Amino acid sequence: SKICHIHCYGVCWYKGSVNVCVEAFLQVGQHTWERCDTAAALLRRGCPSHRLEDPRGSAVLVKNRNVTFRSGRRRGGRGGRVTQLQPQTVRLHLRPGEPQSFEVRFRRVEDYPVDLYYLMDLSFSMEDDLPNVKKLGADLMEEMRNVTSDFRMGFGAFVDKTVMPFISVAKDMLENPCKRTEPWPCSPPFTYRHILSLTADGGVFARLVGGQRVSGNLDWPEGGMDALMQAAVCEEQIGWRNVTRLLVFSTDAGFHFAGDGKLGGVVLPNDGLCHLQGNEYTRGNSQDYPSVGHIAETLRRKNIQTIFAVTEDVAHLYEGLRSIFPKCAVGTLSNNSHNILQIIVEAYNALTSEVVMENSKLPPGYHISYASRCEDGGPGPGGRGRRCSGISVGDEVSFNVSITAPPCAAASRGPLRVVIKPQGYSEEVEVLLSPICECSCQKDMIPHSPSCSHGNGSLECGACRCKEGRVGTFCECVKEEADEATDSRLCRRDNSSEVCSGHGECVCGRCVCQKGGQKPQRLYYGPFCECSDRSCGQHRGLQCAGHGRCVCGECVCLPAFGGAACECPLGSESCLSADGQICGGRGECRCGACICRDERFQGRTCELCPSCPDVCAAHRGCVLCRAFSLGLSPEECGRRCAHLNLTLVGHPGVLATAAPSAGLHRCMEVDTEGCRVHFALSAGEKEPSACAHVALERECPSGPNVMLITAVLSGSVVVLGVALLLLWKLLTSLHDRREFARFQSELERRRWNRVNNPIYRSAITTVVNPKYKEH
Repeated sequence: SKICHIHCYGVCWYKGSVNVCVEAFLQVGQHTWERCDTAAALLRRGCPSHRLEDPRGSAVLVKNRNVTFRSGRRRGGRGGRVTQLQPQTVRLHLRPGEPQSFEVRFRRVEDYPVDLYYLMDLSFSMEDDLPNVKKLGADLMEEMRNVTSDFRMGFGAFVDKTVMPFISVAKDMLENPCKRTEPWPCSPPFTYRHILSLTADGGVFARLVGGQRVSGNLDWPEGGMDALMQAAVCEEQIGWRNVTRLLVFSTDAGFHFAGDGKLGGVVLPNDGLCHLQGNEYTRGNSQDYPSVGHIAETLRRKNIQTIFAVTEDVAHLYEGLRSIFPKCAVGTLSNNSHNILQIIVEAYNALTSEVVMENSKLPPGYHISYASRCEDGGPGPGGRGRRCSGISVGDEVSFNVSITAPPCAAASRGPLRVVIKPQGYSEEVEVLLSPICECSCQKDMIPHSPSCSHGNGSLECGACRCKEGRVGTFCECVKEEADEATDSRLCRRDNSSEVCSGHGECVCGRCVCQKGGQKPQRLYYGPFCECSDRSCGQHRGLQCAGHGRCVCGECVCLPAFGGAACECPLGSESCLSADGQICGGRGECRCGACICRDERFQGRTCELCPSCPDVCAAHRGCVLCRAFSLGLSPEECGRRCAHLNLTLVGHPGVLATAAPSAGLHRCMEVDTEGCRVHFALSAGEKEPSACAHVALERECPSGPNVMLITAVLSGSVVVLGVALLLLWKLLTSLHDRREFARFQSELERRRWNRVNNPIYRSAITTVVNPKYKEH
């Protein structure tokens, strides 16, 4: 775009490729924003190249500490500041629409410290898992020595909110929800309990976990989301360090989330703050469960990577959280959690071998893109540009980050801050955004410049900033006088309502007309800016047809052209026909075009006549009456056809032997008897006489064969009659046979059978004694 906005007395806001000329090269009537344009356009308009302000963006590394190769803790080293992400702070000077790029490097450092917090479901169904979790401390310490020498573990447990319908509130159930005494009673229910802060002593972990007892609740889902929120936000109580943070969540059930608390009368939303007193969560019965999105955002902010160790029947629920939580792994527990160590180690390796870059919310209008260069050396643009997988200890990957600023009209003025970081890590890159939206030429301001009406203003960025009481492009007028001149209507033409015809400004009683601007070709001038060099008539899209110039609304044509828009050539060259006549002798030349007298003729020189008869048709009547005495009467033939010189030949073949010439026309016409007449004409359309060679032998069509036609018609009538008789005979035979068959059927039905006469009754009655027995 070439449009630039005005800011602070004509200083330009940059937009795309727009530059500014800081030279005072504007004329009276031009606006200060007309200094803004592309570099090429400003140079064409007379801006000196050394006065052209064309700032470019840049990327400056403010903090650029190199990445660390190893932490130095192993083998008794003290260790120091470990850096896995480079650079730390970048300042981008952004010109709108012009992206600035910088490279972010990440190295997975050897022997990097790890904090792991184990959060366990202590509902009754997890009782058989406690012995294996008790052994987890020593086993995991031993296993993690292969990864890092600085490993700490902590432990916490959860059940559910202690209100109905989640937990029975009967007194005996609150004391022993399992209703048993052997081998030991269950622990009273609780929402979340922090048991062990992060420690490097695996024996303490085993001792405290071994002393835990399971509890119980009523419904199937548990209150794990409450515990997960508290374990993330209570950093001081848990003992989280600014290192790799892992949170292992172990359960065999689902989870409650925001809104479920209303079932127990808990309606206050979760505030996401730490509420641990005496290592017990105190707001479990007064605040609702947190939402999944709330927890995901908290884990992202606290740089915690989550490992869900769950049973197979609920694994699908926690698999759904993988797309929401920042860095998350899901492992399937066995019935008694004997494979918990394997799950943790595998999940840790999977999480730490992948780097996913993310950034904080960008200011409105800004755009960011990533392009990764992973260990395999291949780039990953788009969505894959944020991610690198399969990273081993000591491997280094890089990400090319590009940020583009919006136009200055939508951009914020002050420096802005964006944070870029890998998910699950505490290190981050701080990006300071500084949009280039103002000119730097203000520092070269000339106070009381002679260019501003003998010192009545300061020359700033090529424009005059007038002192109090002065107005005008060059501060040439006193404000009070200018107002009086406007009131006296000195700048209105014929007392019209528009000042300076709407094309200028009234300065000191005189019209200062607009010049240049977005359309530099629209120039206005005259005492009241009433004249314009773009208000003349156009012809074929060209002002003054391209054959003149526009002077105050009227075309001044070149000598060879005339008309209101110089559209008419004054010569007749364009009207000459092929024979050298003006319009072929059938019209007159007006404004360089032929106007035909006869409406039948058309074309550029009246040479076309689609409705006119051709030469052959025009002489047909005379040839027939002169050669064969057909058509016209003798008197009319002698009067109309005297110009025709007739020559008779024997047959049409003689005409074919004539040599072709420009004026020769071979014709074939049909006479009144239907015969074809061949003749040759040597005559033009305008010649007074014509010569015709006529073949006396006509091609007449032979008459019809009457005998053949009669025989065919008679035979057709006979055949058709016989066919009709045969058809009639066939139909009557079928009808008779059908009637005879029906008669035969009715006759058979009328025959009587005496044995089976339906009205016959025998006079003999036979009775059998039922008690009679034949011996």
